[in-house]
Parts: sequence; C-alpha cells; structure tokens
Amino acid sequence: MKSSVTSLLLLAFVLAATACVAQDPIYNDDPMQERALGQAESEYHIRQPTGLDEPKDAGVFPPNWWAGMKDPRLEVMIYEKNIAQYNDVTTNNDGITVEYVKREANPNYLFVGLRVGPGVQPCAFQLNLASRGRARKTGALEADGGAKNHPVLIRKYIEYELLPHPRKNWAKRQQLSAKDLIYLIMPDRFANGDPTNDVVPSMNETHLNRQKFFFRHGGDLQGIIDKLAYLEDLGVTALWLNPVLENNQPYASYHGYAVTDHYHIDRRFGTNEKYRELVSKAHAKGIKIIMDVIFNHVGDEHYLMRDLPGYDWIHQWPEYTKTTYRAPTLLDPNASEYDRKLMTDGWFDKHMPDLNQQNPHLANYLIQNSIWWTLWSDQDAFRIDTYAYADGAFAAEWNRRLLQEIPHLGIFGETWVHGPGVQAWFTGGRNIHQDFDTNLPGVTDFQLYYAIQEALGKDPGWTEGVNRIYYTLAQDYLYEDPTKNVVFLDNHDLSRLFTALGEDIMKMRSALALLMTMRGIPMLSYGTELGFTGAGGAFGEAGRVDFPGGFPEDETNLFEATDRTATQAQLHDYVKRMAKFRLKSNALTVGKLVQFVPRDGVYVYFRQQADETVMVVFNGNSTPATLADLATYQEMLGGFRKGYDLTRDVKNVELAEMELWAKEVRVLVLEH
Repeated sequence: MKSSVTSLLLLAFVLAATACVAQDPIYNDDPMQERALGQAESEYHIRQPTGLDEPKDAGVFPPNWWAGMKDPRLEVMIYEKNIAQYNDVTTNNDGITVEYVKREANPNYLFVGLRVGPGVQPCAFQLNLASRGRARKTGALEADGGAKNHPVLIRKYIEYELLPHPRKNWAKRQQLSAKDLIYLIMPDRFANGDPTNDVVPSMNETHLNRQKFFFRHGGDLQGIIDKLAYLEDLGVTALWLNPVLENNQPYASYHGYAVTDHYHIDRRFGTNEKYRELVSKAHAKGIKIIMDVIFNHVGDEHYLMRDLPGYDWIHQWPEYTKTTYRAPTLLDPNASEYDRKLMTDGWFDKHMPDLNQQNPHLANYLIQNSIWWTLWSDQDAFRIDTYAYADGAFAAEWNRRLLQEIPHLGIFGETWVHGPGVQAWFTGGRNIHQDFDTNLPGVTDFQLYYAIQEALGKDPGWTEGVNRIYYTLAQDYLYEDPTKNVVFLDNHDLSRLFTALGEDIMKMRSALALLMTMRGIPMLSYGTELGFTGAGGAFGEAGRVDFPGGFPEDETNLFEATDRTATQAQLHDYVKRMAKFRLKSNALTVGKLVQFVPRDGVYVYFRQQADETVMVVFNGNSTPATLADLATYQEMLGGFRKGYDLTRDVKNVELAEMELWAKEVRVLVLEH
C-alpha cells in the first residue's frame, strides 16, 4: 500500500510539473515589454470589403440624434448582414425626409441621408426599409385590386429617436480659454476607483501588470471622479483625458490611441454613463472636460477594419509603409508628391490602419460621432491627436461643423512639428497659409516647449538659450489668436519635466513660472506638480507612471500632503500658489504680453490688463545675475518701483538691483 501511495504522489508531482512547463510564461524581466511572451505581433495585410458572414457589432450609427440642429442633414450608417439589399427607405414622419440611400462595396453597410425639416420636435420615428425591387406597402392590396396585386411586406423597421436639444443649458457656458489651467490625465495610470473592471474576460487583452509600461494598470473614470477635489484644490479648471473610447486590441492599447468602437467607453475605464457622470461632477467643481480624438487612424480590431466598408476607407499599400512624420512636405512649395503622400497616407503602426477621410461616408461618421459625444455627455472641448496627418479639408470641415453646432466648444490640435511657420500653417483665421480656412482655433505649442527647454538647458547665444523664447514669441503674428494655443512643459509622449531638467529644483520652478505667466492656455501633466520622473521609449512610455495613492495597494498616497517628501511638498505648494493666483489674475489670463529683447542673458516680459501689471524676469544664464537698469522697461513700469514676488512669496520687493539665481524666473505683481 505504501508503495502505491508513493507512486501516486510521484505521478501527481510529475503531472503538476508537466503542467507548469506546458504553460508558457507571460512576462520577462523587461519593464518595457510590449506584449505577452509568445504573442504574435500584428501583421500588415491588404483588406478587402467582402463582408463578414456574422458581423459582431451590428447597429445603427449614430444611435440617436437631436432636434433643432443647425445643420438639418444626418447620415445614418446601418451595419448588419446584407443590409445593402434594402434600397428603398422611407420614414413614418412627414417632417423627416430621405434624401439618398447609398451603399459601399461591402453588402453589410447601408448609408441613409436624412433631412430633418424645420419645426420637427423631439420624437421617435421609424426607418422603413424595403428590399431591392419591392414596392412600399400602402395597404393590404394595391388600389386597383388586380390579380397581379398582392401585399408587399416591408422587410425591416428601424426605430430611431430625435432627443431634445441641450442648447437651453448653454447660456452660461464659457469656452476653453487662457483663463483655464488644463491638467492632462492618462486614465489607466491615474487612479483605480473600481477594481472590478480591471480585467474584462471577454476583451482581447486580459493582462494587468503595473510593473510593465505597455500593459494595463487599472486606472479608470471612477478613480478620476474620486480625485476631483484634489484637482479643484490644486487650481485645475480643465481635464484633458487621453482617449477613453474602447481600445479592444490584443496588446499595448492602454493609452487609448487605437480606437475599436467610437460609440462606447472602454469597459476597463467604465461605461458611457460613467463618463457622463464624470462630466457632470467635474462641472459642479468648475472643471471642464476635454475629449481626446483621433482621426488619422484606428485600431485594426475596429469593426470598420475587420469588416471594411469600402476599399478606399483606409490608405492601402502593396506592403507596410510607414509615415515619414515630415509635416513640412504639406506646405513646402517645392515638395514632391511622393513625399506628401508618404506623410499623410503612411501608417503609424501595423495595428493602426491609416484612415482616408476623403471618403465622404467615413468623414460623416467621424464628424457626427464627435457631435454626438458632445451633445450626449455635455463635455466642453476636444484635443485632436496627430492633427497634421489627417486630410486637411476634412479637418477644416470637422472644425467648422463642430463649432457650428456647439459655439462654446474648445478645440486644439496636436501639431508636433518644428518651426513656428510650420506650426501656424495648420491654424485657422486670416487664411494666409492654406487655400482654405482650417477653422482650427489653437494648437499644442511645441515651439514654445522647445524654446523653454532650450532656455533652461543652454546659455544665451544670439538666437539660442533664452533668446529662443523671444524669437518664438516674435512670430506670434502668424496666428490669428496665439492665446488659444496650449502651452506645456511635457506630456504623455515626452520625458517627464523633472527628469528633462536633471531634477534641478530651480529650473523646475522657473519652468512652472513661465508656464503660468506665458500667453496661451497652460497645460500641466498629471504628477508634474509633485516632480514625477521618467524617460524612455519611442513615445515617452517610461514617463507614463502611476500616481502613488491612486491604486488600492499603494503604500504611499501623494494625494495627501502627509505622504509627500520635502521636494514634493515644495513643488506642489508652488504650483498651487501660482495656479490660484493666475485664476484670479486678469493680467495673466486675458492681459496683453509685451516682451523685451534679452540683455546679457536676462529676459523680461510683462502681462498687463487695466490697472494690473505683472513683470516676469528670467535669468537665462548659468550664473547669478542682477537686474540693475530699469530704464529699458519704463514704458511698462511707469511709476512702479516694487511688487509682490509671487515665486519667492515675498512682499514689497524693490525692483532695482534685483538679484537672480542661475536660471531663475521671478514673477512680480507690481505695486505703487
């Protein structure tokens, strides 16, 4: 008996060991591991619009609309197996007419153009679809009752709804402006308010690992809701969230830029209703919500890619072809068409098909989706990702349509380019750059980002160091309104500011002072106020760190003052003081900017509105300096001789013989 038991135990051990060996490991020791071990990388292939036998995401898009829109036109996309056989579409509402019925090569799509007549009230109505060759049913029999006449069955009824327009709630809405302080949040890395949605078994990626930068960490919308009080106390008035729409990709989609469903929030972040709750609760604290949208590409698991409507919905190449990222080719009068095409039609990645917005149905789909989210959720603004890579005429029409329907909407586009002339070419207004008005109010001001980084990292030269800020701002004439540009010091694609500045506290304070006093809309990345660090990866992935205290298992909670180090406390309090002052300062929010050419490496500019004047002095040298001669600045100083030093938090500071440490910025609120 003993021998039998021993044999059974040995057999069990061998089976268990075999099972362990058979189960492939998921992780390696590299924190930059992109996907699970053994998981195949996405492969590029030509897509054909042949039509899936069993579409999994069938539906009607947009799922509803609103009465009283400025533009009475609406294109409804119906996605269902062989829906294109229905060529006869009517409505049961006399005020809503069908202007056209169109199909693409894929028989699973049908596009119905509707016109909502004037005076049509909110209502539910039907789209009545008859199959090809059938007549509409008008009664049990045809009127003349002949033998050839028989009932004609309408094959499909689709219920649709026009909701009451929310316009009546917009009377006091203010557009995103220089009065705001934007706070950028990567939802997966900020706070986990609902651990039950960390892993959704039915989705393509089910790995959660906070030690890996490319894997999901568990942050969600509830976590952001839970921290709104922290953000309000910091002085934040607008939240820009990296994309929160569904990214049901097999790997590395935590960032949100590979959308697979345009009408649903990713279930690991929450639900559509949770997003609307976030907007409502943020508004209650005076905080706007900015949605991040991408028109250039989608994830290859999007139903539009798995069941491509038409061959020309994406830019297809014989083999995988990557974009050159060379935006100047779009405006270069000497550029080759070859280079222009590579820039706009090349792909970002093999798993991110490049969209062709010149297809009118795709253009309508994207425009209507953004209108839908804004009216449905009551959000305030959009940041447009990879703005330079989408079709320019489409982007201009998107901007026009969105501002037509929602006049208070804020919009700024990402223009990660080099040179003020290249950056300004994408903005709208005076129509001096393109052959059409782009209608784009503002951009992410990478030129000021480069200038500030250089000013803090290099000593002054004729155009270098601190002088680069002067030269950059001197080209503000290129914009109709440069105050609508978003000014920043780092973001989710860049090294963390504290790391980029060598963890130098003085440089960090100076950078933040410039951010808070410069023209434009300031933007702060999550955790910059606490000196978060990180660098590395093609798009700054190593800087996408978790916010300590945002996750249930965290031992340190930096949302609470008691857990902060002395450095973290100093930076947090500094940002809070600057942000709170800026919030109530007309000079820093709506005041004019007057700058003086840097002298001996010392750069001085003023912000002024009515009787409020703020003086900013930046020592761009790597050695201490003294501002001795005030005669140069008399046109702005007038009778001012002293002021409150906001940066050092010192009152009654004499302006003459002002001493500055190396790379120090001092902000003085002038007083008589």
